[in-house]
Amino acid sequence: MQIQRLRLRDVRRFETVDFHPRPGFNLLTGSNGSGKTSLLEAIHLLAHGRSFRGRVRDGLIRQGQSSLEVFAEWRDGADTARRAGLRHSGGDWEARLDGAHVSHLGQLCESMAVVTFEPGSHALIDGSSEQRRRFLDWGLFHVERQLGDEGFLAVWRRHARALKQRNALLRQHAEGGQLDAWEHELAQAGEALTRCRERYVAQLAPYVEASIADLLPAAGGAGIALHPGWRRQELSLADALLLARDRDRLLGHTSLGPHRADLKLTLAALPGREGLSRGQAKLAALALLLAQARHLAQLEGHWPLLQLDDLASELDRTHQAGVLRALAESGAQVLVTGTEAPPGLSLVHVPVAVFHVEHGCVAAVGGG
Repeated sequence: MQIQRLRLRDVRRFETVDFHPRPGFNLLTGSNGSGKTSLLEAIHLLAHGRSFRGRVRDGLIRQGQSSLEVFAEWRDGADTARRAGLRHSGGDWEARLDGAHVSHLGQLCESMAVVTFEPGSHALIDGSSEQRRRFLDWGLFHVERQLGDEGFLAVWRRHARALKQRNALLRQHAEGGQLDAWEHELAQAGEALTRCRERYVAQLAPYVEASIADLLPAAGGAGIALHPGWRRQELSLADALLLARDRDRLLGHTSLGPHRADLKLTLAALPGREGLSRGQAKLAALALLLAQARHLAQLEGHWPLLQLDDLASELDRTHQAGVLRALAESGAQVLVTGTEAPPGLSLVHVPVAVFHVEHGCVAAVGGG
């Protein structure tokens, strides 16, 4: 996809701003706090239903204002003109997609595929398992038509609803029929969700191996595997839930299942995730994200939009150049931010459109 126009109102420091990125590489420079990241946040909000820096009400709305607005025009993989707008108050929201009212943010998210790498992305490697489940499920959300008869989103919602109901019954110390019924539903949805994740991980694995080889060759090879969240080799989820019922009553929540799943990345020549340097963790995280983007591009015939916030942070010039070469070869539209051009850019021969962000304005200052 290719973003052609982004218009913001009352997003962080921006009162109003119009940004027209170009195809290919776009470099946004400016001092710290100038608003570079806010542009990426706004696109991410449209495509993911949330900011990558927290909740909308936690500072994304400009101080003193009640809501923000984000509007985008883009062309999709079929070269069809699309447009979407979102007004968000931090609680309530309203949106339109191609002129039609949007009843669920998932409609916006389905229409836009955006992969964002930002300073906190290392948590995909060294953070909680929730980060890696979110990574898996975002990928599945966009490729669900290729993965089984029942759409992933329907399975995910069934599982989430059953999990919520079982947890409520556990806190009420419920007995018998109700708990049996919701455990049955949770087991069915959980097994289906796990099968989706397993198929996706198997498809993603060669892309991860190739990305790690490109960006982190010192790893000496890589592999990924799904930890489903219970001892699936030994027990069905239904049996595992039944055996854990007494313990879960004491805990007041469900202690095992797909909501506890994790993605394990193995690097042949490097230590586990706890032993990686911050730079290595960032490169490994970026490799996962690019693998996911490449896999999606292979399935759908076009790349998602790629956003890299503060690429130069904790990556040396050589590794920056390796990342930028990989991006250049993709042909994707790429947005990169930094206080100045990343030093590694001088090692990569690629046309770049340059924009400067200052005092709530975005100005084109050059391009190739």
